[in-house]
Amino acid sequence: MKDWLIDDDRLSIGRKSVLPGEGFFRPDSIEAEQEEREAAETLAGASVVVAADPDADGLACTALIRLARGDGALLPTSPHELRDNFEWIAEYADADAELFVCDLCPDSEDDIADLPAVSERLESVTWFDHHQWDDDLADSVRAAGVDLTVGDSEEVCTADVAYEELDADFDERYAELARVTRDHDLWIREDERSDDLADYAHWVEPETYIETVMEHGADLPPEAEELLAERRVEKEALIEKAVERAEIREVGPWTVGVTYGRCSQNEVAEALREQGTDAAVIVKPAGSASIRGTDNFQRCHEVAGQVNGGGHPKAAGCKPDIYDDMLDYAHHWTTQGAVAKQAIVDAFHRLDPEASPDATE
Repeated sequence: MKDWLIDDDRLSIGRKSVLPGEGFFRPDSIEAEQEEREAAETLAGASVVVAADPDADGLACTALIRLARGDGALLPTSPHELRDNFEWIAEYADADAELFVCDLCPDSEDDIADLPAVSERLESVTWFDHHQWDDDLADSVRAAGVDLTVGDSEEVCTADVAYEELDADFDERYAELARVTRDHDLWIREDERSDDLADYAHWVEPETYIETVMEHGADLPPEAEELLAERRVEKEALIEKAVERAEIREVGPWTVGVTYGRCSQNEVAEALREQGTDAAVIVKPAGSASIRGTDNFQRCHEVAGQVNGGGHPKAAGCKPDIYDDMLDYAHHWTTQGAVAKQAIVDAFHRLDPEASPDATE
């Protein structure tokens, strides 16, 4: 396949909106080999290791750990990469290293299969999170010798948890960093800086973000603001495309906005909320989907849990298990996620309205 076929820079906004990014077209086996090499290099000689979701919340945690411990080699980890990264930590990390796991929640026992070996090998394992945890999984993590702290997902982000739990005399600007991070992560949106932090974390390398907030806290420097202004031109265009193609569906007692596209899901969900929806489903070209709620719908994690995912009451993610080969993906792109949309809408239908405090009378 010619490189230009997957070159994002040559695509119009309309085409970019319905197709996945370049990384999607790299085989997982090649990605895994590269990731293992990078993990081995990161872990070699590190006295403190941080396995964190590389979003604004996870990276804020990494910054706080570095401030508290004077070190913190970052191993970027998404929820579906937990098992691989624990396996690599058990193999490549120094025996006297400390491990911090941040802003990650396992979906199953399989995700933490190597955690006992990690705990046995390392000096200590500490886990900070704020997602909705299954009690049995939490018990298994603690039984493996891990110091697990899970904050209230409706009240705090993981940076809040790290700030409170780390034994350090932090400057007030880092308490503010946690507060502003929470403002976006819990979709409170009372501080305009929180969108800046989220976008900046998405658009720059993790190390750049960590170094920036360690130096500046929640107030980004002028060069970061310039980058944001430049990148937001395309971001707004992709949001507009997703909002334009949204459908509003009545699902039981709830009004649900359903759309498709490569876009910033939170802003799309906010636009659909302004149109009167109780919840929003944003299906992505790569096959995953984001589910966003409101005060009238706080069961996103229940919907996502039915379609290979999980998360918070008002924000969750999933990837329906419907893709068997590339023809399924081709159908996904040309129908703008029709099968995935229906799988998630069906999950809404399976909810018992009477089991929720937000049910209509």
